[in-house]
Amino acid sequence: MYIRQIARRLADGSRVRYLQLAHKVRDPETGVPRDEVLHHFGREDEIDRAQIQRLIDSLARFLEPGDHAAVRHAGNGALPAVERSLAYGGSYILDAVWRRLELDSVLKALLRERAYQSDLERLLFALVANRALAPGSKLSLERWVGKRAAIDGIEDVSVHQLYRAMDFLVGAGEEIQRQVFFSTATLLNLEVDLLFFDTTMTHFQIEESDAEGEGLRRYGRPKKNTRADLPQVVIGLAVTRGGIPVRCWSWPGNTNDASVVEQVQEDLAGWKLSRVVWVMDRGMAGRDQRIALQRGGGHVIMGEKLRGGQPDNEAALSRPGRYQTVRENLRVKEVSVQHGSEVRRFVIVYNPQQAERDRAQRAALTLEAERQIEALNKRRRNARRAQAVSTLKSHPAYGRYVRELKSGALRLDRSAIRAEERLDGKYLLSTTDPSLSAEDVALGYKQLQDVERGFRTLKHTLDLRPIFHRLPERITAHVLLCWLALLLVRVIERETGQTWDRMREELDRIHRVDLCAKDGAFQVTTRLTAQQRKLFKDLDIAPPKQVQTAAATAETA
Repeated sequence: MYIRQIARRLADGSRVRYLQLAHKVRDPETGVPRDEVLHHFGREDEIDRAQIQRLIDSLARFLEPGDHAAVRHAGNGALPAVERSLAYGGSYILDAVWRRLELDSVLKALLRERAYQSDLERLLFALVANRALAPGSKLSLERWVGKRAAIDGIEDVSVHQLYRAMDFLVGAGEEIQRQVFFSTATLLNLEVDLLFFDTTMTHFQIEESDAEGEGLRRYGRPKKNTRADLPQVVIGLAVTRGGIPVRCWSWPGNTNDASVVEQVQEDLAGWKLSRVVWVMDRGMAGRDQRIALQRGGGHVIMGEKLRGGQPDNEAALSRPGRYQTVRENLRVKEVSVQHGSEVRRFVIVYNPQQAERDRAQRAALTLEAERQIEALNKRRRNARRAQAVSTLKSHPAYGRYVRELKSGALRLDRSAIRAEERLDGKYLLSTTDPSLSAEDVALGYKQLQDVERGFRTLKHTLDLRPIFHRLPERITAHVLLCWLALLLVRVIERETGQTWDRMREELDRIHRVDLCAKDGAFQVTTRLTAQQRKLFKDLDIAPPKQVQTAAATAETA
């Protein structure tokens, strides 16, 4: 249905236009579409415009309130004033996933018996959304909500409100994580028979550590990409086989990786998981850790050290047998080793492509080591040569291939090279679960990379580090907020097959424009592109209404 304009030439030569209300119909005989006039408005210059406005108002009664307001202003020609334009797409999608996982219900249920003047559920969502979209300090959040980004249900925030919300999050952290795990596992139909666990470290932007027994900020043994000169905190993460983080922990920076296993097992004992196989890296391997996990009814797949002379590991690696091909670049061999009364089950995993890379890398290293050995053997023996020899022997790459004779001459260590050749393309796993096949053990351990991906996202995308908080409860709250942000991001990535970095950039282009007119305020969302519409479709989330009143937005939230 549309307004049709027709022109007529009068006898005096002038032209006039007539307006008609018409619609298209298809001729039943010829099948050709034609115009059918429903109503004649008459000459355009003689139309009663007030009557047209009344007709528009009458029709607009059947529209949504925001659409009604937009039609009225379009009809009377009054242009509303633009008050502000705020990024909206990212927070809208995060909020939809937040509600789908029932995080809002979990928090509101926990808040029901507490008297807070502020809406802490909305404040916590604002903190989580900020970490996912524009990570910054709590003070910067005051300049983000309502000024750079729109979040339904909250117009602005203050620092003291945010810290109150963080304090509540820490107090209810255990219960929140437990309920989030079960709601997430049910709603996403997650497979939780395998839980991958690993730890990482992050640093604080201070130089002094907390006193012993007083806080989390401690100098510790640094891992890769950490600041050894700054106090640190250890963070643990449990992830499902689908890459969804379901639990996090925080410990002082001097905590040993292997010592946290028993606490992790105890924390999850009340979750009543029917069967859990923990997958952990080499830093966690140890008899005490295996016993701690089995004590709670669970099983473990552990990465074992190839080097180090551990008797069980050496026995497993030296045991003959044929490899079973799992994939083109993955072969497995199962070995049992008896240690006293305990029979340990090992799986040796072999990657032919990695073996080729290891051989090529070792050839380059031994060539350079031989060159340096030859140069040092020609030098006169003095203190400077002794220092150079010590440096070469302790070199992390060349040192393992160098040996010094009693005469002081240097040689390539051929036995060390042969020992390394036996390990090309291999890694060693052990498991306490007799029901898992060697293939399942190998593939399960390979999925441990989902934890590593989670840590990379925490550190680089969500800006987990550096941490500026001082109090232990605020540090724990910061980690919990990053974990919740990671949970939402991983769910979105899982359902779309795209990285959050790419989606965040696209969603940032969706803005909500706040308009103010004589008859009231309403909001308009920018028109979606084809790529943005696909994101909403992949996530099964209804796009935001293009026009709605400000009051309707608050009520929806």
